[in-house]
Amino acid sequence: MSTQDPIARQGLAKRFWEKKPLTKLNDREWEALCDGCGKCCLNKLEDEDTGEVALTCVACRLLDDETCRCTQYDIRHQFVPECIVMTPKNIHEHAYWLPQTCAYRLLWEGKPLYNWHPLISGTADTVHDAGVSVQFKTVSEFETPLEQWEDHIIEEPL
Repeated sequence: MSTQDPIARQGLAKRFWEKKPLTKLNDREWEALCDGCGKCCLNKLEDEDTGEVALTCVACRLLDDETCRCTQYDIRHQFVPECIVMTPKNIHEHAYWLPQTCAYRLLWEGKPLYNWHPLISGTADTVHDAGVSVQFKTVSEFETPLEQWEDHIIEEPL
């Protein structure tokens, strides 16, 4: 299944993420770092004592688990006010809970992007082909009571 990439990655400087610090990226470059895996849209459980974060396969109500994209990205805060907008200015506050394969987290930790990342592969499909997206792997938060979320913890990386 070939999908059209909703992120405008054309016309960006070659391997810009290796030449610029995260804090110097423009909005288009920042958005282009998203690999489209959908894992940031999964609900997480954080241990209050240890701060350890567990990823669940319980998806945000706005996630389309076929495309791994938010169905209401531009107006998502109208539906999910607690949705976090990741920026170069707040990455240091949130990197700890981002998925292990997330480009934002990898670059913040000084690590390289994976070969399946769309910026390297040239296609949005490679994240799904590599099996690291949540495509067809989620359950609905509406149909999964909070007390059952622990039963849906998934191990990273996918």
